[in-house]
Amino acid sequence: MHYRKMGRLGWDVSEVGYGMWGIGGGPGGFTGWDYDVAPRCLDEAVAMGCNFFDTAWVYGRGVSEQLLGRLLKDHADRKLYVATKIPPKNREWPPRPEDTLDDVFPVDHIREYTHRSLENLGVSRIDLMQFHVWEDRWAGDERWQRAVSDLKSEGLVEAFGISVNRWEPANCLAAIETGLIDVIQVIYNVFDQAPEDELFVRAQEQGIGIIARVPFDEGSLTGMLTRDTKWPEGDWRNTYFCEENLVPTIERVEALKAAVPEGMTLPELALRFILRHPAVSTVIPGMRQLRNVQANFGVSDGRPLPAPVLAELRRHRWDRKPTWWSQ
Repeated sequence: MHYRKMGRLGWDVSEVGYGMWGIGGGPGGFTGWDYDVAPRCLDEAVAMGCNFFDTAWVYGRGVSEQLLGRLLKDHADRKLYVATKIPPKNREWPPRPEDTLDDVFPVDHIREYTHRSLENLGVSRIDLMQFHVWEDRWAGDERWQRAVSDLKSEGLVEAFGISVNRWEPANCLAAIETGLIDVIQVIYNVFDQAPEDELFVRAQEQGIGIIARVPFDEGSLTGMLTRDTKWPEGDWRNTYFCEENLVPTIERVEALKAAVPEGMTLPELALRFILRHPAVSTVIPGMRQLRNVQANFGVSDGRPLPAPVLAELRRHRWDRKPTWWSQ
């Protein structure tokens, strides 16, 4: 496993981390969890050198945090970095145009969910707490700024971050300017290359850590989806991969497969594309099976993508705008 600095925080984090949405199960939008397999997947990640785990209260309504808490206890001899998120109070992903800071992140809500996460994780301090949605029109509001500063000074949270709304990578630049935001989590993959335009430049200039999420475009970049793919009732991917999105996605994935070098899989190519950018501190694929844990962490070997392959991947950039099915 190779390690990188988490921006100005200076943490040495595994360049492949663990995204814990799907593994958390329960209410929260993903189906197909297995609580018998989950602990083995997490243990295997630690064994392979992973030391960065990203969760959120909403993933199973605390269940994912509790799974991580047990992992921390079982591996108390290792420094494992914990990142979690405060859900929007009104449960809107992303915020609606009319939503105010009072609707989404009032001070008492920020503090309440920080304490809930501390309890679920079984820790006295959270390494990285993140706002699970964001609107930069709130950036100048002193109330969230004071709440963040207080939680840091009280020793309850070491660092704060923002999980940026889908396809809005610049919707955090004003917050970065406050000096209170240490890390940005953003969708970045072969299709979604827009974070390179402005966010990554600013991050490198100001020492902001970058967590790359959704490396496989919610599963399409594994190459396993077809035009007939469906998920069980209650799984949010039925909405994301509605006909409006599924068919063009499959077409783009099929075109991309021609760029996969011999001896490499499409998921491996997807991860290597992300890791070649120096602004990325860690990428956090979701994993619910041991074979995927082993394959994804095995990509961290320092081998760069050949320049002709990277040039070809540039041609597959797909700039999209948020819409009703994309949240």
